[in-house]
Amino acid sequence: MSLKTIEWKDNSVIMIDQTKLPNSLEFVTYTDYNQIADAIKTLVVRGAPAIGVSGAFGLALAVLQCDTKDKDELITYLENAKKILFQTRPTAVNLTWGLEKIMRVAKNAGTVDEIRKSVIDAAKLMANEDIQINKSMGKNGSELFNDNDTIMTHCNAGALATVAYGTALGVIRATKESGKNIKVIATETRPVQQGSRLTAFELKHDGIDVSLIPDTAVGYTMANGLVDGVIVGADRILQKGHVFNKIGTYQVATMAKQHNIPFYVAAPLSTFDLKSNPEDVIIEQRKASEVTGIGDTKTAPDGIDVINPAFDMTPPELISGIITENGIAKPPYNESIKKLFEAKK
Repeated sequence: MSLKTIEWKDNSVIMIDQTKLPNSLEFVTYTDYNQIADAIKTLVVRGAPAIGVSGAFGLALAVLQCDTKDKDELITYLENAKKILFQTRPTAVNLTWGLEKIMRVAKNAGTVDEIRKSVIDAAKLMANEDIQINKSMGKNGSELFNDNDTIMTHCNAGALATVAYGTALGVIRATKESGKNIKVIATETRPVQQGSRLTAFELKHDGIDVSLIPDTAVGYTMANGLVDGVIVGADRILQKGHVFNKIGTYQVATMAKQHNIPFYVAAPLSTFDLKSNPEDVIIEQRKASEVTGIGDTKTAPDGIDVINPAFDMTPPELISGIITENGIAKPPYNESIKKLFEAKK
C-alpha cells in the first residue's frame, strides 16, 4: 500500500515530514496555517499536487483560527492567509489552483458558520479527489508500457508528491498492478536528492524493483540500452505543452530524444496553466547551501557563487505524451490539451 502524505484529522493537518526521509518516517501535526506555509517552504511537504492540497488545508486551518463573527472580516483574514501560502512556492500552479478554489467556496457561502464548514469540506474533498485522479491517470498511463520494461524517472512524482498513489509513480504502480513485470531507474536528483531520498524509499516501501543512479549517469544508462521509457511529473504545464518540472528534467528529456526513448509526463489537469507563456513563469531560486553541502558536510569553498534554480522548462518537441486523468495528450499539444479540457466539462 502506498504512503499517505497528508490528511485532515480532528481539525488538524497531519503530514509526513519528508525532510527526515529516508532515515525515519515521521509525522508532524499542524493547527496553524503559518505552520503549513513554513512546511511548504522548507520542503516538509513538496510535489505540486501535495502542496495544492496543503494550501487548501492551510485555509481550512485559517477559518478555524479566525474567531470573528463577521463574514467580511473572515474573508479578509482568508485573503491574507492565501497570500502568505502562495508566496511559499510560486512555480507550481497547483498551489494557486487549490487556494483559489477554496476562496471561491468561501465567498459563495452565506454565513460565517457556513464558510467554516464549506471550506473544511471542500479541502477534504480535494484531498480525496486527488487520490482518485491519480489512480485514473495511472490506469491511462499503464497502457504505454510493456512487460519487462525498465522505466526511468526523475525527482519524486509519487505518493509523497501527492495525497497518495502519485502521478508518474502512480503510472508505474498501475503498470505493475496490471500484471506487467517492470523495473525502475531513479535519478538521485541533486541538489536536494528527491530521487534517492524519496523515490527510492517509496518504491522500496511498495516492493517495486528500483535502481538508483547519479544524475550524471542518465546518458550512460540510455546509451547502453538500459532504459525503455521515461516518465516524470510536472509542476506546471502550458497550453502548447511546455513542461516546468524539477531541475534536470530538461536534460533527461534531451538525452531521451537523442536515444529515441519515449519521454512521458504525468500530471492532473489542475497542473495545467492555459493562460501563461513560457517567459511569464517565475522559476523559484533556492538557497546556495543546497548546492555547497550535503547535510552538514561542506562540499564547496566558502563564498562561491551559486546558481540554484528549482525548476527548468522542457519544450514540447521533446515530449512523447502527457498523461492526465482525462486521457493522454499527444503532439500537437495545443490541440490535444484543449480536447482534454473539453472532455472535462
